[in-house]
Amino acid sequence: MANIVLRDSGILVVALHGELDNHEANQIRAQISSAIFSGQVRAIIWDLERLGFMDSAGIGLILGRMRDLAPSNGETLILNPSPTMEKIFNFSGLGSNIRHCTVDVAIGEIGGVLHEQ
Repeated sequence: MANIVLRDSGILVVALHGELDNHEANQIRAQISSAIFSGQVRAIIWDLERLGFMDSAGIGLILGRMRDLAPSNGETLILNPSPTMEKIFNFSGLGSNIRHCTVDVAIGEIGGVLHEQ
């Protein structure tokens, strides 16, 4: 299950709950890509605090949306993954995108420190 909210600042917050499998990932992918390609999204925050399981489809979901954001220099942050998921992200080269904080702190980082706004 996913709760997807586009903030006025152009930051898309994706809170994932329960289990993320291929079927769920495909539904989320379509929704997020549509928002990215419409020009509404400048960053994505993936809140994984309540995500219990994710297979390779989840990694592909996040990597693919990063690729979609690349032309506009969009930012991606991954919040609070489980220790197992964090290891997978590190092996996938996404370790620098991981944060252990709240969504509001991450929004501040994207809106302020990273872009000096």
